[in-house]
Formats: sequence, structure tokens, C-alpha cells
Amino acid sequence: MSYVTRRIVTLLLLFLPLVLLPIQSAPAAPLSLTDCLLRAATGNRSLRVSAFDEAIATQNVNLARSAFFPRIDFLGGYTAQLAEQRIQFNNNSLATQDADYGFFSTTINHVFYDFGRREARSRQASLLREATAHLHQGEEQELFLQVVTGYYGILHSGKLLMAMDDEVTRLTEHLRVAKRLHEQGVVTRNDLLQAEVRLAGSRQRRLSAANEVEKEWLLLNFLTGQPDSFRAELDETMPETNSPAELDDDTVTHRPEYQAGVKTVAAGEMNVSENRSAFYPELYLRGGVEYVENSTVKEQALYSASVGIRFNLFEGNATTARLRQAVARRSQHEARLSDLYARLRLELALAGRDLAVARERIQVSEQAIRQAEENLRINRDRYLEKVGTATELLDAQTLLTHSRVDYYTAIYDCQIALARVKKARGEL
Repeated sequence: MSYVTRRIVTLLLLFLPLVLLPIQSAPAAPLSLTDCLLRAATGNRSLRVSAFDEAIATQNVNLARSAFFPRIDFLGGYTAQLAEQRIQFNNNSLATQDADYGFFSTTINHVFYDFGRREARSRQASLLREATAHLHQGEEQELFLQVVTGYYGILHSGKLLMAMDDEVTRLTEHLRVAKRLHEQGVVTRNDLLQAEVRLAGSRQRRLSAANEVEKEWLLLNFLTGQPDSFRAELDETMPETNSPAELDDDTVTHRPEYQAGVKTVAAGEMNVSENRSAFYPELYLRGGVEYVENSTVKEQALYSASVGIRFNLFEGNATTARLRQAVARRSQHEARLSDLYARLRLELALAGRDLAVARERIQVSEQAIRQAEENLRINRDRYLEKVGTATELLDAQTLLTHSRVDYYTAIYDCQIALARVKKARGEL
């Protein structure tokens, strides 16, 4: 191989990675909370089941509106008899019908006035459909809160696992130092045993923390409709936890659950109107044509049209009972709506208090971590200088771990409380 050829090959080997670099797949972006909420909205199984309720309610509206249109029925067939029908006339008999004949009939029935009964029934169905849609939105927001809790639960458990890993590392190092000092005869075997027991306990807590991470992933995958084996890096960017708005009467009235209650009360009023109109008659129109194949008569097709009134005179007080039942059900819906309003205000107040306390806990725990780190440094130096005991050093290490756990717990409790406040306002 000539010098020029070798030079070309060398240059190709140098620049080939640069050429291939753009076509290599970029690392996947971290999975954000927004991504999880979108996956839950489209992939959650329970939410998909709930979506059918609105479809069913829509068809109930169509059923109620069908009463405004006339009903058209058709009946047809063919009859075969052993002999035609005859009548006796003096000593003779006359056929009045063919032995075999075809027939059909078409009738049109239409109620053109019923004192508002159909309007009330149609309006009731529309209101119940709107209530169902609001309930679906409420279930979606409840699902979103569970997703937020699961998402931050994974991050929280991951931070606890990191704290446990750090504690295991520190205790492992302490055990190594204790062994060296014990071999030198500086400390007793009791220090060595203490270190071994503390390390074993820390490893057990680490196993529990790792198990919590896996359990939180299983829950999040269930909520978002992902397979159990799905894992991803989560985006740890957290929104600002601003102070919640002041509580007023309008804060919870736009909650989907409350709006569903309002629509249900209105539907109850329409139900009362419908049952009240049952005491009044219906005015109807009827038209039709009946054809019977019969060679013995001149008119085989009969056309008719009529207008009439239909009125129930007595059915064992069933109409009165239905009206009273509708009134009682409407009152029940009103009482339930009042109770719901109070519970939603309480939910918002509790979430706001938890958010405020969580923010204060973050500040307190941050200071506690700095104090625990300084305390551990002092006790480590005292132990190495043979002035401190192993118990003091181990307690200082445990205290630092607890301080970090409290800090991480406060951070994620704050985010969950913020999500609860948003849900209580109907903004999640």
C-alpha cells in the first residue's frame, strides 16, 4: 500500500465517526409530568369506561327527542285458508272473502300537544347528558391527581433510595474504620458490632426504599395505561408553589362535580314538570291505510284519518305517586348539592393549609440538613481523635439521613398539595 493510499485510509478513519454522529439516535428526553397526564387521558382504562356513560346519555337525548316525530308502522302478510268465508242468505250462501289473500296496513300516529310533557322529558335528558359530561371531567381530574401523586411518589422514593445509598456508603466506610481501629486495639469489639448492626439495618431500609420505587412505577404505569415493565427517566423540574388564591363562593362552583350537581337538580325539576303534565290529556292525530285482497268487495283499500284526545281517568293513584316521587328526588338532589358545596370548600381549605405547611417544612428541613451535616463532621472528628464514641457517630449519621428524608418528603408533599389545590379549584 502506497503512502498516499495509507494517508487516505487514515483520514477516512478519523472523519468517519464525525460523519456517522448525526445519524446516531439522540438520547430520549426525560418523561415529564405533562407527558404522563396526556398518557393517562388517552390510555387509562377506567377513564375509557367512564367515557361510554356520556355516549349512552347522548342516545337518551335522541330517544326523548324522538317523541316529537310521528310514529309510522307497517304490517303486511299473506293468509291461506281451507275455504273462503261465506254468509248464509236465505237458502244460498255468499262468499265474503277469498280463501287466500294478501294484506297490509300502514298507520301514522302523532301526538301534537301534551301540555309540555315531551319538552320536559327532552330537556331532562339533555341536562343529564351535560351532568354526565361534567362527571367525566371530574373523574379525569381525580385521575390526574392520582397521576401527580404517583409521579412525585416515584421521585420521592428515588430520593429516599439515594439517601439510603449514601447512608450505606457512610456506614460501610465507618465499619472499615472501626475494623482498623479495633485491629489496632484502639476501640472495643462493641464499636465493631454496633457498626455491623447499623449497616445491616441501613441495607434493609435501602431494600424497602427500592421496593417503594418499583411499586410507585407499577401504580403510575397502571394509571397511564403503560405496560408494567415500562421505565423512564423522569423530569425533576417542579413548578413554583405560589400561594393559593383567597377562598370565596365562586372558587368551587366551577368544579366539574359541582356543575354536574347543578345540572342534576335542573333535570330533577324537569322530571317534576313531566310528571305534573301527566294529569293533562294528550291530543293526537292518526292516519292510515288498510288493504285486504278480496275479490268479493269493491273497496279493498280503506283510508282513514282521525283526531282524538287521550286521557287517563284512574290508575290507582300511580300518577300522583310518581309526581310525589319526582318532587322528593328533586329535594334530594338539592340537599346533595348543598352538601357537595360544603365538602368542596373543605377540600380546598385543607389543601391550602397543607400547601402552606409544606412550604414551611421545606425551609425548616433545609436548615436541619446543614445542622446535621455539621453535627456529623464534629462527631466524625471526635471519633477519629478518640474523644467521641461510636454511638454518637452512628446517631449523627442516622440524624443526617432523617433530615434529608424529611427534606425530600416536604418537597414532594408541597407539589402534591399544590396539585390538590388546583384540583379543588377545578384547574388541574
